[in-house]
Amino acid sequence: MLNYVTNMVSSFFTSDQQSQIISAIKEAELATSGEVRVHIENHCKKEVLERAAEVFANLNMHKTVLRNGVLFYLAVKDKKFAILGDVGINKVVPANFWDAIKSNTIEKFKKDDFANGLSEAIIEAGKQLKINFPYQSDDINELPDDISFSNN
Repeated sequence: MLNYVTNMVSSFFTSDQQSQIISAIKEAELATSGEVRVHIENHCKKEVLERAAEVFANLNMHKTVLRNGVLFYLAVKDKKFAILGDVGINKVVPANFWDAIKSNTIEKFKKDDFANGLSEAIIEAGKQLKINFPYQSDDINELPDDISFSNN
């Protein structure tokens, strides 16, 4: 049953759309030591930032060396979306940075353009990560670049 439910959540995006989002993650991380993750689930039974924080911890995003991880969280059935940056990135991004990206992304979501909305948001976050956390020659990819799915 768990695999069936997870497969249903993962089918929210076509395989091409999933590839597009993963490509955006890889592009965003190309010139930075920052880490980007995307998590998709059906329902968010809590306040969206509280749930995003749980997912952030479950994905071990707080364990990056420079604390520069960014999570894009989407609960598709409940239409909840959050962007959560770790303390390292939040110390250096401009005020309302995440709100601006979130607003632009939600406008795409309202047009059912979820893959492009997420991809553009990821690229925009990557630009900020590149400014504040440029790629280092000894940089390693600390977190997977895939999309995580939950059966919630």
